[in-house]
Amino acid sequence: MPSGAIPSSVELDVLRTALAAEQAARREAEARASGAEAMVAHLKLLIAKLRHERFGASSERSRKLLDQMELQLEELEAASSEDEAAVTAPAAGERGARRRPVRGPLPAHLPRERVVLPGPTACPCCGGRLSKLGEDVTETLEVVPRQWKVVQTVREKFACRACEAITQPPAPFHPIARGRAGPNLLATILEAKFGQHLPLNRQSESFAREGIELDVSTLADWVGACTATLAPLVALLRAHVLAGERLHGDDTTVPVLATGRTTTGRLWVYVLDDRPFAGPAPPAALFHYSPNRKAEHPWRHLQGWRGILQADAYAGFNELYASDRQPGPVAEAGCWAHARRKFFDLAELSRAPLALEAVRRIDVLFAIERDLIGLPAGERLAQRQLRSAILLAELEAWMRETRAKLSRHADVAKAMDYMLTRWESFTRFLGNGRIDLSNNAAERALRGIAIGRKAWLFAGSDRGGERAAAIYSLITTAKLNDVDPRAWLADVLARINDHPAARLVDLLPWNWMAARSQAAA
Repeated sequence: MPSGAIPSSVELDVLRTALAAEQAARREAEARASGAEAMVAHLKLLIAKLRHERFGASSERSRKLLDQMELQLEELEAASSEDEAAVTAPAAGERGARRRPVRGPLPAHLPRERVVLPGPTACPCCGGRLSKLGEDVTETLEVVPRQWKVVQTVREKFACRACEAITQPPAPFHPIARGRAGPNLLATILEAKFGQHLPLNRQSESFAREGIELDVSTLADWVGACTATLAPLVALLRAHVLAGERLHGDDTTVPVLATGRTTTGRLWVYVLDDRPFAGPAPPAALFHYSPNRKAEHPWRHLQGWRGILQADAYAGFNELYASDRQPGPVAEAGCWAHARRKFFDLAELSRAPLALEAVRRIDVLFAIERDLIGLPAGERLAQRQLRSAILLAELEAWMRETRAKLSRHADVAKAMDYMLTRWESFTRFLGNGRIDLSNNAAERALRGIAIGRKAWLFAGSDRGGERAAAIYSLITTAKLNDVDPRAWLADVLARINDHPAARLVDLLPWNWMAARSQAAA
């Protein structure tokens, strides 16, 4: 339409229709954004509760629910942003504008790159000279792609003019013999494979896209060589774990490649974690691999050890609990989380009143335990005697009275029998403040294995399972001590071959972290 012309009635109708459609679209987008914002807030609250929940429902079920909720939250936030971007945002302060959460500052330790936009050289109004009043800085987080480099280590030769003797600095130690990989590259490969569950073939493809051709066989050789180099640290870790007086034990399946098929191996974990009762020993995890689940394996793993073993009711542990075992019997501590899970599943599926009542009574015990986390063992024991003992006696009396009225084929009866036949192990925590109510520490240590199975599908052989157990021990222990596994492995691989054997204990994660903190201070 020419400038200054009066629009016709038809054109006005078209404009009115377009304006009405735009306003309707905006209202619809704002309504969707408002609803999505409320749902996002609700999901964030539920996710926070699940993350902080240390006791209660099945850990497997909670993990699945948490994964589903996080995915739903991700989709809602993406959809909300998409809807908001599709409609011109209202002006600042206008009613209906979506209120975004206040974002914190970007990390101060990151380097800053200043990009100064060129300003006007003269006043755009009158052409006069300008003087700077200040500046507004907007920070944007950016990433620089990974950089590769080749480090050339030069050893110069010198000859003596008097005696013609030739001198040269000694060759430095390498993380792996005759290897052309630096410690940071090796640590990156190990942490990606065993910490992030990224198989070597995918790592090889990722390197190739960056212009670095490293075939899978080369990466596998490096993993094997690193395992041998780090073996002394694994031995020290084993000694540290077996020096504990109370351990968490558990196992999980591992598919293993065999001739024309896959077999089922096992990864066992024994966790030393005294943090719930403010114990002095640093937390650590020790993994073992076995081709099957025979009782001989836990017997061999814990040979020569005595103490308290917190585990499920696996019959393979029974030989450890025998009274004639040498150097002494292992005391069994039952896992209340396993026992609760049996009732919880029945309550969730069939809403059985007896199962619901059992869950309610057990939850009261867990609520008391949450108040005792971090207290010394003596205080925990005193509080348990004061608050939990009477509840436990009432629970036992109710269970035995109820069980007597049930058929032995009833599902609730089987769940009760699981506890009543092992009642001594379930009540052992009343006499020892170091014992936890659950075996969640071991289950958390095995969580990475369960996630990794979906990525790497199977171990290549029994020998591969043993290598995985060794590196899992190191990486899981580093995480338990809040140590970055990649940074720690890189430093250890760079130093271990030149480090005095008598001082290898300095390289264990907790000592390594303490030395770095002291140096930084």
